[in-house]
Amino acid sequence: MATYVFSDVHGHRAPLERALMRISPSDDDRFFCLGDMIDRGPDPVGVLRVCRSLPNACVLMGNHEDLMMACLNDPRDPLATMNWGMNGGARTSEGLASLDEDEANDLVDWVRGLPRWAQATVGERRYVLVHAGVRMGRVLLPSVWNDRTTAAYLRAQDPEDLSWIREEFWGAPRGLSGEDGTGPVVVAGHTPTPYLERMASEVDREPLGPDGLARMVRVGGDRWDIDCCAAGGAGLGQVLVLCLDTGEEVYEPVGEGE
Repeated sequence: MATYVFSDVHGHRAPLERALMRISPSDDDRFFCLGDMIDRGPDPVGVLRVCRSLPNACVLMGNHEDLMMACLNDPRDPLATMNWGMNGGARTSEGLASLDEDEANDLVDWVRGLPRWAQATVGERRYVLVHAGVRMGRVLLPSVWNDRTTAAYLRAQDPEDLSWIREEFWGAPRGLSGEDGTGPVVVAGHTPTPYLERMASEVDREPLGPDGLARMVRVGGDRWDIDCCAAGGAGLGQVLVLCLDTGEEVYEPVGEGE
């Protein structure tokens, strides 16, 4: 059994499917999608379908799913409609409108029930999986990290932070690993890795690889940013599927028109 994680596909179904084809997952593998499946790219409904069909998948609510639900829950709210539209929601809205009513409602109901956090243990390492990050200092860190204390820590976070936080998380001097390094690694997306240059000082590498495409970046060793700018499209963006067991990074660049 292998554990894979990806985030911020933003409607780019084709490169996601290519990455998954390269992995060729088995029924025993598990997947964590950290949200932002929708908006901006050409096939957000296709990405929703792919993520929902993965074996043993845990899919999280990203800030773009948050924007969508705010609009669909109250279509008479002009601010919610404007916010979603300004953030690329037209592609998703059009895709949902093209479906028959039953499938559209089924997909929306599925998104409505998505959690905002998850945790996983792979080998000796515990991982906290969120879309955007956590607010450091808001909640007292547990003296011992286990399934129960990790869940309690995450439940005590503000749900909006889990989906929207940026500078306050990546710019914090330390993550959750603690001085002894036994705390969890936080894996998140939401912030395209090139943005980290103005937010974080302790990064493990340049966010753009030799090919000029965005890649994952580790901050302080215990915060991993896996938003590789798929929303930016061809020439910059990639879809990354990261294997937590081996550290293998499977990238598929976003091509023109996909």
